[in-house]
Order: sequence, then structure tokens, then C-alpha cells
Amino acid sequence: MNKLKWILLAIMGLSIKISHAQDKEQPNFIVIFTDDQGYGDLSSFGHPTIKTPNIDRMAYEGQKWTNFYVASNVCTPSRFGLMSGRLPVRAGMEGPDSRRVFFPDSEGGIPADELTIAEMLKTKNYSTACVGKWHLGHLPKYLPTSNGFDYYFGIPYSNDMDRNPDFKYERFQKTSGDSRGFNVPILRNETEIERPANQSTLTQRYTEESIKFIKEHKDKPFFLYMAHNMPHIPLFSNANFTGTSERGIYGDVIQEIDWSVGQIFETLKTEGLDENTYVIFTTDNGPWLVFGENGGSAGLLYGGKGTSYEGGQRVPCVIWGKDVKSGIISKMGSTLDVLPTICSLARIETPKDRILDGYDLSPVMRGEDVTPRDEMFFYHGTRLFAVRKGAHKLYFLSNNPVGYPPKIEELENPTLFNVLTDPSEKIDIASDNQDIVIKLKKIAEVHLATVKEVPNQLTRIAKKR
Repeated sequence: MNKLKWILLAIMGLSIKISHAQDKEQPNFIVIFTDDQGYGDLSSFGHPTIKTPNIDRMAYEGQKWTNFYVASNVCTPSRFGLMSGRLPVRAGMEGPDSRRVFFPDSEGGIPADELTIAEMLKTKNYSTACVGKWHLGHLPKYLPTSNGFDYYFGIPYSNDMDRNPDFKYERFQKTSGDSRGFNVPILRNETEIERPANQSTLTQRYTEESIKFIKEHKDKPFFLYMAHNMPHIPLFSNANFTGTSERGIYGDVIQEIDWSVGQIFETLKTEGLDENTYVIFTTDNGPWLVFGENGGSAGLLYGGKGTSYEGGQRVPCVIWGKDVKSGIISKMGSTLDVLPTICSLARIETPKDRILDGYDLSPVMRGEDVTPRDEMFFYHGTRLFAVRKGAHKLYFLSNNPVGYPPKIEELENPTLFNVLTDPSEKIDIASDNQDIVIKLKKIAEVHLATVKEVPNQLTRIAKKR
């Protein structure tokens, strides 16, 4: 972590422990984050042919969250929201449709004054590792090792980038194909160790790296952020899983991720860490519907990746831990809530010098009948697309439900849906509920007054030499 961030943490009054003594009471945290996995792509969330017994067991023993949202409907801003607990628009991490994520020619990245989960946990002497896809800036000053992580192993951006012009992208819709068609690098800390990445081995290698980190740091509190780059197109699975799913290659990929989850849990149990570790499993946005059956499924939800409809931002989420009261949770939650929840469980005060958009969900995890989050704001780029309060979601804009190409239009009359009784968003109830429409418009107005214009990170492009 750079010197500036240590100073910021000290100014905020957060204690920085110098001692390396193990605090036996401090819990460990593992966040497993997949890429472009739809709401309906787990057997525990209703898929009839994809078999995910390890994640299903995690859901049975822990909590299955059915109203859980990501911070944005595409990779980069969504990951920023998870890491910071802040809406990406507050940090210039939402951009126009031509630049909604970072690319290999991007010069921008996560701003230096933003604080990540890893940086917060470093104040309590946690060991931290990021394994997998980062996508918050690929230049050294933006990498995980500059943002609170002791160790990094993975790819810096999406697995479909740095494409070889001699390979047609369409070849990778129905087969794992040849990973040499994509010149994506693997980094260990800041050093490139492989290019192109052998994508057929990545899920296995991420699993091996994660297990190694857990074993090497079992005597000290740790935080592992395990970010799979699958099932983002192009799809690749290990040879041991190819052809094993009735769902085709997409199912093969999901079932390999489920195997990986099983390996993590087996390691926790073998090392005696299962009684003091919290595990969160979720994904970064909805399915990439433009790729048809190879893009996943949002189940009964409307829309997919690239949209702020339910299918684009409501995602599967499972939370597991020793004092997590098992059950199905229909209260609202978000990846924005992960930072404040982890801080609460680790007994770390959250920063007071900035707006946090997350809430502490730990009371719900313990089984208390409370509702920390009752509102959610949905953006498309820097424009507020919709707002949800309680059961109702009001839309100010419309979009192509498949997401690509985007077709953002302002609605002459906002549409209103009860997403508890109508999660598929089929019945517009605005005309009969103008009082609710007015209430939600006011909530949106108050929220927008808190959003200040800042330099946009996503539109910064390296000049060609």
C-alpha cells in the first residue's frame, strides 16, 4: 500500500497495528467473485441441468440471498463497488457506452485516494491476496499490490481483450477454442509471467494459488479475494470438465467453478479454519445474453449484462460462516455492502471522510429481523437509470434488454414495477400508483444531489506513439 493511503488511514483515526502477533479472535474472509454469471445459473437458484453441489451446500448451511444487487451492470464499475463500498459514479469509474470498462490501452484506474476492503483490513494486520481478474486498472499504480493486497496472481482485465486479429471472435461462442486467439497476460504481483494466458487452466490455477495462500497464512487473519474470469466469453474449461455438463460448455465452466469452491471448503476444514472464516459467493453482473445459450441465464428476471433491469444487476449470492443463521434471505443486499459488513465483523471503523453507499449486513447474517438496506440506485454509465425503494422499482430510462448494442432512451413517463411480486418486470403499475412514483422521484432527486462530478477514469486512453 502506498504511503499516501497509510497517511489517510491514520488521519481517519483507524488504528494501524505494527505487531505481527496473531489475533485469534479475528475472522478470516474469502470473497469468491465470478464473471457474467446469471441469476439462474446455479442449481440452488433454479437451473435444472447445471449441477453445483458445493455452492448448493454452502447455501443450505449458510444464507441464500435472493434480492442481492451489484453496483453496476458491467465489469469495471461493478468491481469498484465491491472493493470500495461506493457507487462507481462517485469516483469516475462509470463511463460512456464506448468506454464502460478498462481496456489494454486505458491509462486510468482506481483513484489513489479510494480505500479497498484489503486496505481496511491491513489496519488490523490481515494478510491479503487477490487471485484472478482485477480489471480496476492494469498499470502498476492501479494493481492490487498498490491497493492493499500483499499478493496478486491473475489477469489484469477481461479474458476477451488483446484479441489476435487473425482469430474471429465468433469462433469462441460455442467452443473453448484456442486461447492463443487472446493475448491476455498473467501477472504475479507486478510481473508478467505468461502471455497469452492458457485459459483452459486458469480456474484450476486460481484454485491452487488460493489454497496455497490459505495454507501459508492460516496462523494469521487473512482476506482472499478470488475473482474468476469465467464464465465471461470466451469460455474455457479444464480438460477434466469438458463435456461433463448437460448444459454444454457453459455448464462445464460453472461446474468447474463449483469444484473450485469445494476445494476451498475442503482446505478450510482440513486446516481447521472453517470455524473462523466467512465466505461470500457472488458475481459481477448478469449474463451476457447477446451470446445466446453460451451467455448464461437470468432465470425469471428481465434483461442481462449491460442493462440495469433486474437481470443485469440482481445476482446470485451465498454467505457462509460459523455464526451465519441459515436460511433464504429476501431482504435487499448489495456488493456495496461487503466492505462495511467485513469491517463490522473485523471490528474496524469505516471511514467517515467520504460517502459510503454500503450497509452493514452482519445483523441479518446473525438472524436478526432488520433491514439495513431498503434503497438501491441503478446507473447506466453516469446516468441514473432506476431507483428501488422497498418492493418498488422506478425506471427513468429504457434500454435494449439484451444489453448490446445499448439503446438508452429517456422515458416520457417513468415505469414502476413491484419487483417482489413481479420480479420479471412484466406489469407496469405506475398509472395506479402515482404516489409511489412521486416518492421515488424525490428519493432519486435527493440522491443525485450527493453525486459530484469528478475526473473520469474510463475515458483516459494512452496516446499512440
